[in-house]
Amino acid sequence: NWCCSAGRRMRSARLGPSPPRLLTEEEYRVQGEVETRKALEELRNYCRSPDFSAWTAVSRIQSPKRFADFVGGASHVTPNEVSVHEREYGLGGIFLEDQLFEEEDEDDSFERN
Repeated sequence: NWCCSAGRRMRSARLGPSPPRLLTEEEYRVQGEVETRKALEELRNYCRSPDFSAWTAVSRIQSPKRFADFVGGASHVTPNEVSVHEREYGLGGIFLEDQLFEEEDEDDSFERN
């Protein structure tokens, strides 16, 4: 029995480490949401800290009220921005259609050559 386990170890050492498992689309989406929420909360906490120069930041941004709302816990995107993003990148969005039609055009040109 020890012979078999030693052989397996030698074989795996020769092959090197196995590649990491790739995320499914759902795992990727969930991880993105979790990490985004975590990063936004870290940003809010930093903006509330004494190390943060609020006056410098406010003097450089276009919408100080929106920034203050964000630091207070409001969303970092407006409903209008969400809508525009969905039109652009959601199912049936412009970006997705461009990608699909671009692939079809490439396939057609490959077949013609």
